[in-house]
Amino acid sequence: MSQSKKNKLIDIIVFVVLLCIASVITFLLFHRQTLGNLDNYHSDMKAYILEMQGLDSGYDFPYPIFFKLAALIHLFTGPELAVALATVLLNSLGIVTVKCALNHLTGKELENAFANRKWLAGVLISVVSVTLFFVSMLFPPEGMYLPGIRFRCVGVFTGNPFHNATYMAARPFAMLAFLWCAKLLVNYEEGYSGKWRHGDKGVDMQDYVLFALFLLLATMTKPSFTIVLVGAAGLIMVYRMCRSRFRNFLPTIYLGICFIPTFIDLLYQYKGVFVPEEGAEGGIGFCFGEIWGYYSDNIPLSICLAVGFPLLVLILNYKELKHNALYRFSWQIYAMGFAMAFLLYEKGFRKPDFNFSWGYMYGIFFAFVGALVVLLQATGRKQKPLLLALQWLAYLWHVACGIYYFWGMLQGGTYY
Repeated sequence: MSQSKKNKLIDIIVFVVLLCIASVITFLLFHRQTLGNLDNYHSDMKAYILEMQGLDSGYDFPYPIFFKLAALIHLFTGPELAVALATVLLNSLGIVTVKCALNHLTGKELENAFANRKWLAGVLISVVSVTLFFVSMLFPPEGMYLPGIRFRCVGVFTGNPFHNATYMAARPFAMLAFLWCAKLLVNYEEGYSGKWRHGDKGVDMQDYVLFALFLLLATMTKPSFTIVLVGAAGLIMVYRMCRSRFRNFLPTIYLGICFIPTFIDLLYQYKGVFVPEEGAEGGIGFCFGEIWGYYSDNIPLSICLAVGFPLLVLILNYKELKHNALYRFSWQIYAMGFAMAFLLYEKGFRKPDFNFSWGYMYGIFFAFVGALVVLLQATGRKQKPLLLALQWLAYLWHVACGIYYFWGMLQGGTYY
């Protein structure tokens, strides 16, 4: 067996082992949530179980993919187990998606850095891919309080809200939509290549179709990421069209067509927001952190606790914003998620639910994804050791907090 194949085999074995461990321990939490109550393992799992069975849950879930998958599994097992298995399958698929993406984006640079131990590159990416799905916000030890921070998670937020299965179920599709959108934003202005794939210039039809499909799948699993991506990409496209004085109008239309299936589905999903029940207030309202202020008295500190690691990577690698399109797009996604959470809210009885925070949590997650891409590439280029150590320690701090946070929830603790 060649050394290259040995390296790949080691990488696959390590990743599969880590993925199995992650899948088992997350399954334990998800299954306990399906069996839990409001005092222990608080989540929306009970409502999901009813929705999956076609019963009245008291809530509206107009995004069917997660529930249809659970219903399929329910043909062979009980409802609680079916919902838990559907959650862990889609969450673990997200880990696989991130692993494949990081292999493609950073693998070669890391292999060059590790010289005769190239298998370490794959192992490092495997560890990062799995631990990314356990990172949390930073928080102090029990008994210590930070000024204005009322809760450990709510008001600060995390890219891994373990109490919300639909968020985690949508992540593999959200990750794919993010990657393809970032790819298209690089060269869509060159227009359609005229080919299904491998065109000499411009965008291939394959990429348009895949992006439209991934975005629709994400929307049909949970729309929170979609509205953030559509907002960020839409502003970028409008800005570029104005800057070019509409010379890129036709390529912009080509890319815009990819959003049409998702727009149709969003109109269906959000009809309850804009067409409220009789006697109830509806629509989208504007504010300046009012809803966020229900849960945190110190929003700037909340932001730093949520994205401490990505902020440090940004400070030390700010030039990457200009040269790395995917990294830049990850921060544009975060900025849009933050803007929506800070400025918008759903009127009526949904107001305190702070539903725009879900888009902000996706922004946190993709800020971590972009930061890890930059850090892995910097590690491959052997950036200054002290700076690398500082960034890796910041990431490990988030991982340590996340594992402790997850362990507390596994014991029945609140997600607050």
